[in-house]
Amino acid sequence: MIFWKYNLMQQFMDLFAALGRAVLFLFHALLLMGAALLRPRLVIKQIYSIGVMSLLIIILSGGFVGAVLAFQGYETMVDFGATDALGIMVALALLRELGPVVGALLFAGRAGSALSAEIGLMRATEQLSAMEMMAVDPMARVIAPRLLGGMLAMPLLAAIFNVVGIYGGYLIGVEVLGVDRGSFWSQIQHGVEWGKDIGNSLIKSFIFGVVVTWIAVYNGYTAEPSPEGVGRATTLTVVLSSVIVLALDFVLTAIMFGG
Repeated sequence: MIFWKYNLMQQFMDLFAALGRAVLFLFHALLLMGAALLRPRLVIKQIYSIGVMSLLIIILSGGFVGAVLAFQGYETMVDFGATDALGIMVALALLRELGPVVGALLFAGRAGSALSAEIGLMRATEQLSAMEMMAVDPMARVIAPRLLGGMLAMPLLAAIFNVVGIYGGYLIGVEVLGVDRGSFWSQIQHGVEWGKDIGNSLIKSFIFGVVVTWIAVYNGYTAEPSPEGVGRATTLTVVLSSVIVLALDFVLTAIMFGG
């Protein structure tokens, strides 16, 4: 019994120690953001790698999510004679929840795993150690540009997801199910608020971008220098990012829309 309690306490201590190291890692990377901005080519390259290369999956997923929302919403609203409100239902569901959350989960699966694998491979092949021997700080050269690229790319990807999702809902709701086109768009115009809905959606996606990119680069940077270590770091990035995004979404939703 005493051994079990000691083991549990040791696990908590190890968890808090790992969290402390990760937070110090983030602060160190944020302090180097200025140096990253002095190398705009590195940042632009990361935005392209993280953001542009994720566009296809974001556009396809956004369109299908919006279409499913329109189908499901119409089936519910037609029983109450409220099909004219289909547009605002699709828009608010995407802006407040599905756009930032699903976008972040896709971002973690595609860009986050790629970042962890790339940096972990650099660790396994001793490229990071070689940089240190040449007096080049890997945090400034490798980590900070990727963290900044993820912070900038994620809100843009979420915004694209929202726009494509709303248009997907329009195609199904108006062109397929026969909802009035004017009602669909006018409800969105009058019901969506810039600050409460669009602004909070961008804030959510920015926070998710910071968290997912932070987890990805930290796991890659601290990965064991072996193929198994890189694989574990990549898997941990996707799993941990997904869980934390969902937990953070609950907290942010309670703060933003809890009244």
